[in-house]
Amino acid sequence: MVEQESERLDALFHALSHPTRRAMLRRLAEGAHSVGELAEPYAMTLAGASKHIQVLERAGLVRRTVRGRVHVCRLDARPIRDGAEWMRFYERFWTERLDRLEELLRTEDES
Repeated sequence: MVEQESERLDALFHALSHPTRRAMLRRLAEGAHSVGELAEPYAMTLAGASKHIQVLERAGLVRRTVRGRVHVCRLDARPIRDGAEWMRFYERFWTERLDRLEELLRTEDES
């Protein structure tokens, strides 16, 4: 179970690590787009765009359907929730650390 969770997080953060893939997700948040439409703003081939989309699919962020010869992509943002939960743990960790530091600095200032 832990190994599967780790693999899902690895795939998610890998998918989010590239600016083109993040931009594609942003566009998909507005609605479904074909692979050609997703590739359009970039100087890349359809094959190049498809490789980016495959990374997003492996992370579970994109669902692709085929209508004739057109591949249509839709956003599935559910995996982002897992990543956000993982980051919240560390946010609490750093918030506690920073609160302690602030307390130490105030004590030092009062001395």
